[in-house]
Amino acid sequence: QVQLVESGGGLVQAGDSLRLSCAASERTFSSYRMAWFRQAPGKEREFVAGINWSSTNTKYLDSTKGRFTISRDNTKNTVYLQMNSLKPEDTAVYYCAADRKTFLSVIKSNPGEYDYWGQGTQVTVSS
Repeated sequence: QVQLVESGGGLVQAGDSLRLSCAASERTFSSYRMAWFRQAPGKEREFVAGINWSSTNTKYLDSTKGRFTISRDNTKNTVYLQMNSLKPEDTAVYYCAADRKTFLSVIKSNPGEYDYWGQGTQVTVSS
C-alpha cells in the first residue's frame, strides 16, 4: 500500500504562484503514473495534470496549460505541481494520485484509473 502525502497548499492572491509536493512512501512510486486532481465545493473531482513514470509524457487540463507544470523526482519519490498565474477559479482541494499499473506512458484523466490517493491540500486564491 503506497501512502501519498501532499504539501504546499495555502492562501494566495490572484497572479501568485504555489508549488505542491506529493511524497510517496515506497520506491515502487518510480514505476507509476502520477496525477494531480482537484475538487472545489459542490463540484466533481477533476483531472489537473498527469505524468508518466519516466517523465517523457505529460497531460494537462486545458484551463491549466501554460500555467501549471507537473514534474517528478524518482530519486526522492516525489511529484510536484508548479502553479503559476493562479486564478480564483483554481481554488480547490488538490489531491495527488498514483496508478499502480507499472511503466505505462499514456496518461489517464479518469479518477477511477488511480489506485492510491493522498489526503489533499487546500489551495485558495483570492481575487
